[in-house]
Amino acid sequence: MTTEKTGNGIHEMVPQKDMRESARKLRDTYACKPGIPLFKREFGFYCLEEWKKQGMPENIPRHELFDYDQSGSHGLGQLGWCEAAFYPVFETKTLEDRGAHELVQDYAGRHVLYFKGRRNGFMPEYLDHPVKDMKTWEENVKWRLDPATPERYADLEGRMENAKTNAAFGMIIQQGLIGGYMYLRSLIGPEHTLYAFHDMPNVIHDCMKTWFELADTVIARHQEHVTIDEIFFAEDICYNHGLLISPDMMREFLFPYYQQIISNLRARQIDRTRHLYIQIDTDGFASPAIPIYQEIGMDVMSPFEVASGCDVVELGRQYPGLAMFGGIDKRILAKSKRDIDEHVEYILPAMRERGGYIPTCDHGVPAEVPYENYLHYRKRCVELGG
Repeated sequence: MTTEKTGNGIHEMVPQKDMRESARKLRDTYACKPGIPLFKREFGFYCLEEWKKQGMPENIPRHELFDYDQSGSHGLGQLGWCEAAFYPVFETKTLEDRGAHELVQDYAGRHVLYFKGRRNGFMPEYLDHPVKDMKTWEENVKWRLDPATPERYADLEGRMENAKTNAAFGMIIQQGLIGGYMYLRSLIGPEHTLYAFHDMPNVIHDCMKTWFELADTVIARHQEHVTIDEIFFAEDICYNHGLLISPDMMREFLFPYYQQIISNLRARQIDRTRHLYIQIDTDGFASPAIPIYQEIGMDVMSPFEVASGCDVVELGRQYPGLAMFGGIDKRILAKSKRDIDEHVEYILPAMRERGGYIPTCDHGVPAEVPYENYLHYRKRCVELGG
């Protein structure tokens, strides 16, 4: 257990005057303070190679080029994101040459069809997943999620020193992890997972018990050193018309494990007075998911995919205490500057007045967005959100 003095962001919150400006601004955003300047950042990029061809300078840091705030958070990691935190990972190897394509086993044990020579920047086709029944789960996968594997903690001391340094500046210490639904989907496959809840619930529960034991053990090790401000579940549980499984199934197969991990995390906090923010990340039409995740205490949601029907202004009115990140239609950024103006003028003034909002694309910025359009979008974000 750390023995440092109070006021260091571990035993108690850093005084506002000692916080990094970006950390103070981000904490005010999480607290949904109305009228404050909007935090400036982006979700991600699939466009940088194209933008270089269009004249984007390569020697200017992106936070300067696009006028972003410095980071206000520090991620602890170690628990996966879109795939489980395997140790060891599966061997990545080419299984079959299919002319213009190649079939590859990836590090998560999936069989993936890629364009030959190109494995990033697009959604590949997943043809097979490692878990088909209890036998394949136990023989091929479960042992890769053993929380006692010493290699998981080989660099713990260095990572925790870095985390403590960031905590001393008031940074939000964030524990990210793969959410239960995303985890099951990565193991079993999008379609087969839906059947598995009915056909092999014992496998689902054993997968989730293993997920919980790994996450709880790793988080406990982190909490020996720092107080955690946020737990961030990468979930992706919605499609274009709403939830992929019913609320009752969520309550049966996911929430008992979520509630226990949140309860254990809170009980171990060095600073017991600290509010623990709970963030859920899901693509698709997320509106029906909001009241369900509020049952486990959700404070923050992202990224509100516009193409699936999410409207952050309307949802912001319905849920005034919910911090909301995203909601900028990436398709509109590929249209005209007038279209961009209309879009951001609808969203940003209303959401700045409300508070608790960060404008980002509703996913990574695609290559179809021209560099000049994105510069215009950023200029308008600064004007309307500053």
